[in-house]
Amino acid sequence: MIDRLTSRLARMRRVVDRATLTPFLLRCGIAVCGAIAMLVAWPAALMASRYAALLLIVAVYPAVVPRGRGATLSALVVVAGWIVDTTGYGAEVALWRVLSVATLLYLGHSLTALAAVLPYDAVVNLDVVGSWGVRALVVVLISAVLTVIALGLASALAGGAFLVATMVGLCGAVGATLLLTRLLRRA
Repeated sequence: MIDRLTSRLARMRRVVDRATLTPFLLRCGIAVCGAIAMLVAWPAALMASRYAALLLIVAVYPAVVPRGRGATLSALVVVAGWIVDTTGYGAEVALWRVLSVATLLYLGHSLTALAAVLPYDAVVNLDVVGSWGVRALVVVLISAVLTVIALGLASALAGGAFLVATMVGLCGAVGATLLLTRLLRRA
């Protein structure tokens, strides 16, 4: 047991010694996105309690171990916080919170995907990370604009028309998923 602990500590020291700036900054970005998403999604009363430390550990975990299910777990905890705040605590659904949570979850997930394929000691040209970041920000901007448009249409399409639009959207999402799955199986 002591040998195992000693070998892990030696490995951690080697990782810290060999780590380069770009992968480290990516992981810091993951941690910041996760922590802010938790703060925005969960009720302020819970974030001011002793549970905040546990929630922040869950938020930062994907930055420490980007490979695996950590990003999914963190995103699910953020969404659970959103549901707890809006249903259990009666918080108003504000547009800035919706856009903030969605943006932070997407950026955190995207950065986690990049960090998962990028070794901690890689020497990376900043153009690679810069182009990745620009693409992610374009997706965020387009999503925000479409969200605002959809919310504007939702108030105009109240009743049966809203239900039809929701069902058409769900069918489109399922169709796109099936198409992507079929294309991936071909490749």
